[in-house]
Amino acid sequence: EVQLVESGGGLVQPGGSLRLSCAASGFTFSNYAMSWVRQAPGKEIEWVSRINSGGGSTSYADSVKGRFTISRDNAKNTLYLQMNSLKPEDTAVYYCAKYSGSYYSTPRDYWGQGTQVTVSS
Repeated sequence: EVQLVESGGGLVQPGGSLRLSCAASGFTFSNYAMSWVRQAPGKEIEWVSRINSGGGSTSYADSVKGRFTISRDNAKNTLYLQMNSLKPEDTAVYYCAKYSGSYYSTPRDYWGQGTQVTVSS
């Protein structure tokens, strides 16, 4: 059974940092591309970042480029999102999602339960 479990969310002041983690199990993590998406209250799901299976290729939404960094540790079956210079508009539930192949041209097929990030003073 595929499981994706996010952690690391919380309340942080504007300008602060958080690191999200996504622990994966039930599949060969190193074979699949992964992504982070988020959903703010009353808004549609927004793609945030993605990374290919080997970790050598990444991309970011313009809204987070230069502030967020996606990475993965295939030995630990874990996906990360380092978030710096956080803004109130980054407030959302953050989800990790698995792609169905090694690159992010394939569709996403599994999602985690999400972790809340709140940026407020």
